[in-house]
Amino acid sequence: MNLGFYLLIFSYTDVIGVATGWTQYEFFVFFATVAIVNSLVQTFFMPNAQEFSELIRTGNLDFALLKPIDTQFLISLQKVNWSGLGNTGFAILLLLFSLWHLSRHEADFVLHPLQILLYPLYVFCGIIILYSLMIALSATSVWLGRNQSLYNFWFYITNFSRYPMEIYSGPVGDPRRWIGESLRTFFSYVIPVLLAVNVPARILAKPMAPDNLSLALYAVIGTILSFILSRMIFYRALRGYRSASS
Repeated sequence: MNLGFYLLIFSYTDVIGVATGWTQYEFFVFFATVAIVNSLVQTFFMPNAQEFSELIRTGNLDFALLKPIDTQFLISLQKVNWSGLGNTGFAILLLLFSLWHLSRHEADFVLHPLQILLYPLYVFCGIIILYSLMIALSATSVWLGRNQSLYNFWFYITNFSRYPMEIYSGPVGDPRRWIGESLRTFFSYVIPVLLAVNVPARILAKPMAPDNLSLALYAVIGTILSFILSRMIFYRALRGYRSASS
């Protein structure tokens, strides 16, 4: 359905944006990356994050705490929603088709082996960034009980990552430009969800973009910091957990 929506948009325009816009098949590389990252997060982590509050409510978290394995690892990967991989397969096919089209019809598009090696690495970084946000929000269930609204908050936040970061800059001279720039800065360097998809997509579709190197470096730093912070929040929450036997 999303692909049909974007096909409709590109029937009216050749590019999203003006000076820094994305052409149709460059954007489809981006769109495929969005689908890959989100489908993998929802396949492996979403079912477990949603069930965390139930483990607390029923007292079954006690059994997880007693097992001789890292609790966050166990909680995060108890269940796998294999049906979510259907979106991953579709996204990979769209990605390959878009890259093939760019290589055939864009004279200046050349896919370097280094790009192919870096792409899965940064997709993994994007998954860890989104997972870190998800598990940190889930951990607050220890203090707040059932916090379904926080899962909605996760979707609202990650919606910012579904679009190229260039759109947040806005046209030059627009007095409202500072709003978009503020959002771009916040969701790139404070909560780095924009980097989760933009960096791997730009590596393939826009490898010569001038700020790619700085974004790629910060994506690695942001991934490490996000994961460390999520573990701190998770284990701080566990210290406040009162077991069912207490």
